[in-house]
Amino acid sequence: MKELISAISTALGRGGVAIIRVSGEGALSLAKKMFSRKGEFVPNMMYPGEIDCGQFRDYGMCVYFRAPKSFTGEDVVEFHCHGGQEIARGVFLKTLALGARAAERGEFTKRAFLNGKLSLSAAEGMADMINAESRAEVRAGYSLYTERLTQEGKRLQALLTTCLASIDADVDYPEEDLNADSRAEISEKLHEVEGKLTALLGEYRTGKKIKSGVSVAICGRPNAGKSSLLNALLGYEKAIVSGIAGTTRDVIEGNLEIKGVLFRLTDTAGLRESADEVEREGIRRAKRVIDTADVIVYLKEEETPPAFPEGVPVITVGAKCDLERKVDCDILLSSVTGEGIEELKTLLFERGYGQESDVFLLEERHFLALTEAKAAVCAALEAVESGLPAELYAEDVKRAWEHLGTISGETASESVITEIFEKFCVGK
Repeated sequence: MKELISAISTALGRGGVAIIRVSGEGALSLAKKMFSRKGEFVPNMMYPGEIDCGQFRDYGMCVYFRAPKSFTGEDVVEFHCHGGQEIARGVFLKTLALGARAAERGEFTKRAFLNGKLSLSAAEGMADMINAESRAEVRAGYSLYTERLTQEGKRLQALLTTCLASIDADVDYPEEDLNADSRAEISEKLHEVEGKLTALLGEYRTGKKIKSGVSVAICGRPNAGKSSLLNALLGYEKAIVSGIAGTTRDVIEGNLEIKGVLFRLTDTAGLRESADEVEREGIRRAKRVIDTADVIVYLKEEETPPAFPEGVPVITVGAKCDLERKVDCDILLSSVTGEGIEELKTLLFERGYGQESDVFLLEERHFLALTEAKAAVCAALEAVESGLPAELYAEDVKRAWEHLGTISGETASESVITEIFEKFCVGK
């Protein structure tokens, strides 16, 4: 990891400032060759001056971070030049000419992980923040980045370590008759671990909605006002609105943020029997959207609503209330006047997402690791409470400890680590 790497860390294109980051052994020597400062570089000080880009110069700034007090844990230098594709590229190419190599995707963050500057889950939280499509995802990613999940995992690992120590004592010193007391202690701690794992796993449904968005199916009979409602919620004309029944033949999507949470709205074809082949395909797609939705908005008229998937919240809407069309439903609204639109957004948030919560279980990898850890803890508990020998449940406890270690990266495989950092952009 001592190899010197370099990358443009800001987005390419015109802008106020571009940043070129260099990390590894020799970063400071490279800076002295490229930057006009004559004296010594004091760490963490930003210096103004000329940057030698080879075929041209730029007036910018340079800062040096001395290992281990840097993002990567290595010597790091950053050049801050004027924003512009060719200026940044010129600085970057000059660093390569002086001995650095181009960094791979996520290599700076990977070095930070390998040097103990952050955990694997913290790195994933950083990626979630960078790729966030909503404020809720930024908040949840920040919770991961600040080691919330890692700290929980380590606390549970500590409890399992205590259990393993008791098990080892029972196995190594059977003549001390420690078995009864240690079994009770082990059982108590395993119950504590199981309870916390259950609580964490319960957050995943909400975390998944934060990461992927809450999917909303807008459905009803033809000409019920579905497309008008989609346009009213989005605030612009996304779907074609017509008085002709069956205008919408395919699913039409749009994104809406409510209280920082992303809602993915889908307008669907009207639900009815049809002899038209194209319309039938649209209805088939509409039913597929309904089957996978987190919440359903059903524009109800006088008909009996169809059977919807069990357990999925349904908001019944009486649309076109400006035309005095009123039915028994959750909310009356008008897409023309805007009446009831804000109330519908509130219902969408309450039924599709829930209450505001501090969630940090976003990644499927974490969910699977905690699921495996819980299964191992439950197996160990059953063995303990059945009075089986300690040797028979020691492996289950160890397996739970190892699964928890994959969250921080302590026991993660090289292939998992590589896959995670390949999701990052170059320069991060």
